[in-house]
Amino acid sequence: MQAYDTHEVHNTAAPLANVNLYQIDTALREALVREGGGYDEAALYALGAQLGQAEVLELGRLANQYPPVLQQYDAGGRRIDELEFHPAWHSLMRLLIESGAHASPWLEGNGAQVARAARYLMFGQVENGSQCPVTMTYACVPALRQAPQLAARWLPKILSRTYDPRSLPIEHKHGALIGMGMTEKQGGSDVRSNTTTAQALAPAEAQALFGADGEGVYRVVGHKWFFSAPQSDAHLILAQTETADGHGLSCLLLPRYLPNGERNAIRVQRLKNKVGNRSNASSEVEFNGAYGWLVGAAGRGVPTILEMGSHTRLDCILGSAGAMRAALTHALHHARQRKAFGRYLSEQPLMQNVLADLALESEAATVFAMRLARCFDEAGDPAQALLARLLTPAGKYWICKRGPAFGAEAMEVIGGSGYVEDSPLARLYRELPVNSIWEGSGNVMCLDLLRALGKTPAARAARAALAAELDLAGDADADFSAYRAALLADMQCSEAGARLLAERIVLAVQAGLLLRHAPAYVSSAFIASRIRCAPGGAYGRLPENVAYGQILARALLE
Repeated sequence: MQAYDTHEVHNTAAPLANVNLYQIDTALREALVREGGGYDEAALYALGAQLGQAEVLELGRLANQYPPVLQQYDAGGRRIDELEFHPAWHSLMRLLIESGAHASPWLEGNGAQVARAARYLMFGQVENGSQCPVTMTYACVPALRQAPQLAARWLPKILSRTYDPRSLPIEHKHGALIGMGMTEKQGGSDVRSNTTTAQALAPAEAQALFGADGEGVYRVVGHKWFFSAPQSDAHLILAQTETADGHGLSCLLLPRYLPNGERNAIRVQRLKNKVGNRSNASSEVEFNGAYGWLVGAAGRGVPTILEMGSHTRLDCILGSAGAMRAALTHALHHARQRKAFGRYLSEQPLMQNVLADLALESEAATVFAMRLARCFDEAGDPAQALLARLLTPAGKYWICKRGPAFGAEAMEVIGGSGYVEDSPLARLYRELPVNSIWEGSGNVMCLDLLRALGKTPAARAARAALAAELDLAGDADADFSAYRAALLADMQCSEAGARLLAERIVLAVQAGLLLRHAPAYVSSAFIASRIRCAPGGAYGRLPENVAYGQILARALLE
């Protein structure tokens, strides 16, 4: 206790610190082994201990307390558009890059997507802004592989585990980060309305400017309303180009520095004043004759960038699951130390109901995300690839949509001290909406799900893959069996009903996974509150016969 002239400070929770984020998370540990990432368990155990240290958790606060600053000009008046970050940001980025959170699936064997997903979930409990450039760097690899000459030049630096924040041409760096710039003021998700144009350079001009690097070069004029992580070494963008059939969107790689060592004509207009994290930079930019290199075929920019988009959407699910896990951990840690009316909060039935409901939501999000990561690991299996085609948009819709209400409820557990910026709950709450918005809003995800469930042979095979996944849960639970049968019998719906369909698919997969792998007291409570009756309203509406104490003991190991 600390004594003041007027009072003593007591009955307040000590900050969560010096814990092993992997060890205390039973659902994550079980899912890692079950889904094929167990080969990396020792490394994840060590990483969990490192990330849970007080000084590492403090890095997250500092990086958001001191956001990046844009320096558009140097002392001599030259345009530089450089960003200055607090040292805490660089420490966080170094942890992420050295752990392989951006590269391990492309360098390791079976189970690497699952192991990487576990890493990403734990990093999401420390700081979220630093995950953004890491996600884009991780996800760019399938797109860049469609341009072999670019891939040969860039991938060795992208896949490096050396964090190199220096502003230099790629040839002089030990590691590289990649950002994205898709949306424009007039279009948002409707990228086909983009007005940014790119004109192919004549071979002689490209050769004169860039020598052997002059193949597939375009001059770009236009803007991007959201240009994520402008400090990155290059960005993938979409621009209108001439094609054999007229014109269409193409995907281009725009480096910050050109092969001749000059800065590219990418002008940062301002940094976004975001609702969420303050640590990372997002910007508005103009391209005043910038140079970009074609990725994929001309006019095929959307399919090319979707090679990246499916992986960024996986990370939106993982990011939301990680942030929810963090909010639950802080709330339950607080409730076990705080007394009200003579009892610890965690011992009071109504609070137990709230906390257990949050714990169920968090575990269901974790097991779904880890199962989806295995689909990515096993993408060579057509059934797994088709299952991922369904579960990625559905999961991004439902799990990301559950996040903001989850954060608000966890904040309420802590009370007034959770509603101030000194609390980690404030940062989590502000961050949780972004994953629903970024990389396709909820409606865009649901429309994508409808496309995957169309009347093509691939759609029929995808429905069969989903049925096979759900059948693994068996028929022991009558409520689940009835829910599954109704879902599989009615997989077609109008556009207006697409949100409900996405919700039903995710809930069915979550329930099936919990029935197969979680204790009965977890699966039965989840089915009673999500399958037997539709989820809705506030958290804390579990039936009275739920084993609250067992659920909470499992949710956060002492």
